[in-house]
Parts: sequence; structure tokens; C-alpha cells
Amino acid sequence: MTFGHGLVIGKFYPPHAGHHHLIDTAAAACARLTVVVAASTVESIPLALRTAWLRETHPQPHVRVAPVVDDAEIDYGSDEVWALHVDAFRSGLALEPDAPPVDAVFSSEAYGDELARRFGAVHVPVDPPRERLPVSGTAVREDPVAAWPWLAPPVRAYLARRVVVVGAESSGTTTLARALAAHYAGRGGVWAATRWVPEYGRTYCEEKLAAARRAAADPGLWLDDLTWESAEFTEIAERQLALEDAAARAGSPLLVCDTDAFATALWHERYLGSPAPDVERLHERPPHHHLWILTDTDGVPFEQDGWRDGERIRGWMSGRFRDELERRGLPHVVATGTHEERLARAVAAVDGLLAAGWSFAAPLAP
Repeated sequence: MTFGHGLVIGKFYPPHAGHHHLIDTAAAACARLTVVVAASTVESIPLALRTAWLRETHPQPHVRVAPVVDDAEIDYGSDEVWALHVDAFRSGLALEPDAPPVDAVFSSEAYGDELARRFGAVHVPVDPPRERLPVSGTAVREDPVAAWPWLAPPVRAYLARRVVVVGAESSGTTTLARALAAHYAGRGGVWAATRWVPEYGRTYCEEKLAAARRAAADPGLWLDDLTWESAEFTEIAERQLALEDAAARAGSPLLVCDTDAFATALWHERYLGSPAPDVERLHERPPHHHLWILTDTDGVPFEQDGWRDGERIRGWMSGRFRDELERRGLPHVVATGTHEERLARAVAAVDGLLAAGWSFAAPLAP
């Protein structure tokens, strides 16, 4: 190791491949490395989240990520302002009292020399012109789609636009979800990784029925013979979210979901006749979904595949979905007509969502 204790400081708003290269370069040259995440309270990505992303991406035991709040203005010509920033950075270092003094500051910024001087350390520039990795936090915030290849999995999961296809049984939700994901994957480039997340509740139901039949030694048991508990719906919603998050980490800027916790709460109501507060809390958990597409039952013949309640329940559930989407003010569209018409309606809605872009609060500027 060349240095005893290295220091990297940044906003990481959000972190990208350039940041990771900087940290990895410093980690390789230091016996110990502290990465200070200096966030302002005006910024819209939580400090705790940025800290968690970096800890996941850089799990080396000698790398420590320290979050600090730095609301000082940006003025590189002011000694007073510099002192405020350095005090904030030192508060992060103070969280590790046994660490030796910083002897190297790693940076890609023009202010790196002055920052190192104030720590009595050597400045080690790392690709200041950003020729190796032409990306910046500003570029990511301005156009996450263009910057997508430079983002780590947890950041992709946070930024992905999540679209949910919901509807009653035998209303074409799975067919539309698959087709919608395939449409965007067909655009190629960064969109080629567009994924859809199947409905875990169906798998859970099949496994529950199979287990009940084995336990009772009765292959004739059917869905109506099953007893449901509220905790099972919570488990289904949690597993659905886990599958969704895994897909978002590896996918494109768009993720298509065949159901979500909102829908699971309505199925809880259908089977148990009561609200599902635990499932509702999962529905409120970030990152949130951005658009719901309701598949209408009109014009879609009911098909009994052996797992569905029946056509009467289908009509009631379709009405509940529509009522709840409207009551909660969730952004949604209703897909009706032929399959081609439904897909066109869904694509138009998703294109509108993507065209609206991403919203980030502006950081403190010089």
C-alpha cells in the first residue's frame, strides 16, 4: 500500500461508474480508506440511501463510508466557506476515532489540490478529464437513460420507472405485461434489458393447494377448501417486491410488473373481507410505482383455467380495481379493446411517463 489513510469526498448524487472507479483506485492504494458522502438537505435522494448504495458497491473491509450533512454554500474562493466544508468532512472522519491521520486525498475535481492541502495530505488526481469514464452526477440527473450503463444495480433499482399491470382474473394482465415488456425490449440499446415480473401469488396459491392435498391425502381438494390468513398475503406481497427489486437491478429504465402490493391488498379484501394494513404499508414503501394499467374485462371472454374464482367475482374485482385506483388518485389508464388496442394504449401511457423524465432537486451550486 502506498498510503496509510486515504480520503474520498463527494455528493454521489447519485453514485455512478466514475465514482466507483475513484473509490476503487483509492482503495487499492491505501491501507485504510474513508469515503465521505457529503449531502445537502436540499437534495432529493436521501443521504442514508446514497450511503447504503456505496457500502453495498464497495464492501471491502478497509473501506468505510461516512455520511455527513453539508449545507454550506459553494464558494471555492472563500476561506470561511472552505472551513465550513472541511469541518463537515472532519465530522465524518470523527466517527472513526481510531483512524490514523489522512495522508492522501483522491479526487477528480479541480479543487482537489486545495482540499488535500487543508488536510495536510497529498492530492492524488484520478482521471480529472473523465476520459476513461465520461460520466458525471449532473449528466445522470439530466438524462438517466443515457447514463444507464454507468449506474450500479441498486441505483438502477431506485431509478427504474415501475409500471404495474393490474386487473381481475382472466382480463389479460399477464398477456399485456409480457407484450409491453417485449415491446420496449425490442427497441434495443439500453431498453433491450426491459423485464416483466410474473405474479408470485399464483405460484403461492398452487403450492398451498398442493400442500393441502398432500396433508389431507385428498387430491380432490380445491381452492374453496383452503383457509387463508392475513400473514400469507403479506408474505406474497413481500416476495413480489423482492422479485421486482431483483429484476429492476438488472433491467432497463423500465420495469413491468404483473401485480403489486396494491393489488394484493384488494385480493386480501376479497378473501378475508377486511383491509390489509401490513400489505398497504408495503405498497407505500419506496421506491414507488409510477403508473398502473388496468385491464378491462369488457370484451374479454372468461376462461376458467382451473384456478379462477368465476365470472361473477371477476366483474366485482374489476370494479374494485377501478374504484380504488380513482379513489387513491393513483396515475392509471384503462386498457380496453383488442389485444393490439390494449398494447397501443399501454405503450402510449408508458411513453408519456418516460417523456416526463426524472425529477431531482438541484444541488447547491457555486
